[in-house]
Amino acid sequence: MPNEKETDLETRRLKIKKLNDLLREHAIGNGSMVVTSGVAALSEAARTNVIAAVQAFDAFSADNDPYGEHDFGAFESEGEKFFWKIDYYDLSLAAGSPDPADENVTHRVLTVMLASEY
Repeated sequence: MPNEKETDLETRRLKIKKLNDLLREHAIGNGSMVVTSGVAALSEAARTNVIAAVQAFDAFSADNDPYGEHDFGAFESEGEKFFWKIDYYDLSLAAGSPDPADENVTHRVLTVMLASEY
């Protein structure tokens, strides 16, 4: 039976996962999406396909999502390998978030990049 601390950690992880999925899948929440110069240089149709792949991503595993927060993914599209990741900043975007589970103090930044740009 999990203890109180384990239960609190699981609740926190689930909150972060939910907030990350809302941003990634639906552009809902306190956050923004940026693309690297390599992604920006793709054709409009290719960028649309890449963003759709980020939104539809569901290949989470213990290898790429060890904490279960849905904050990273890797996939192929347009004959290229891409990564996306979510970072947590304070509301001024000047430092890390004091609590990624609290949308009131966190601005999420979803970055989409070519794997070669990592």
